[in-house]
Amino acid sequence: MWFTGLGKFAPAGSQVAIVVFKDSLYLINLSEINLKNELQHSNEIKKFINEYLHENNSIADELLSKLKELAKHPIRATHQGDTAIGMSIEKALGIAANSSKLPDYKGIELKSGRNSSKNRSTLFAQVAQWDISPYKKSAEILDKFGYFREKDFKLYCSVSSQKPNSQSLIFKMDKDELQEWSIKIDNGETKHKEHIASWSGSLLRERLKEKHAETFWIEASSTFIDGTEYFQLLSVTHTKAPLLNQLMPLIESGVITMDHLIKRSGKNNRVSEKGPLFKIDQKNFDLLFPEPIKYKLI
Repeated sequence: MWFTGLGKFAPAGSQVAIVVFKDSLYLINLSEINLKNELQHSNEIKKFINEYLHENNSIADELLSKLKELAKHPIRATHQGDTAIGMSIEKALGIAANSSKLPDYKGIELKSGRNSSKNRSTLFAQVAQWDISPYKKSAEILDKFGYFREKDFKLYCSVSSQKPNSQSLIFKMDKDELQEWSIKIDNGETKHKEHIASWSGSLLRERLKEKHAETFWIEASSTFIDGTEYFQLLSVTHTKAPLLNQLMPLIESGVITMDHLIKRSGKNNRVSEKGPLFKIDQKNFDLLFPEPIKYKLI
């Protein structure tokens, strides 16, 4: 991209910032001005930056204000089970139930959990790419590695790149492809036995970008009053612009893991798959998101 008259505006070797604002491009010659000093006084640059920040943060500020208002009183659960907290908060915010992969609130994704800061948080769900996988559907993986729990046949387990789980499943990275393998012990040595499923790095990065361009991670406590569950909002962590190139290295290092949630019902023999869910501990947010900001709601 070239800008007419750029040579007059900024000599060769200058550091120039390009800002996209309201469908227009703005150039700031950082080699000739000191932004820190400029922001201390009233001038056109300070006015422009304040307008830019207000425009980009207005929806987040609006949502934060609504959550602080909701935090003044416990929220009555509208459903039961693991999804109750998210659905209850969304209803309190006037948001229709979200069954799509699109963000929840005006471009901001909402993720809620009971004491979520102490548990792994779900980044996104993504089934394997069956066209590049040896196994062609979740039911095949369940049949090979599942187990009975009461009347159902399940495969509920976490998979990491660091060590095999109880079902002998482990991740392996092959260039920019995430692979799930089973392992075997041969003369005391761990060896990869069978390739099960694969995900391309491009697909996983696209899912992360799609789901978490901007996210509010809401933490709440749960209590029961007269047999009904209520949620008290405690805090929210605001993240945006995930570091996409960090995703695969974080999976390879074991910071990001995946949960299988496959079940064949003992009642109707149908197979359901709630995942696979790619997860991260919130204490590691700063490895994936630049400068996450945590706000107390009460």
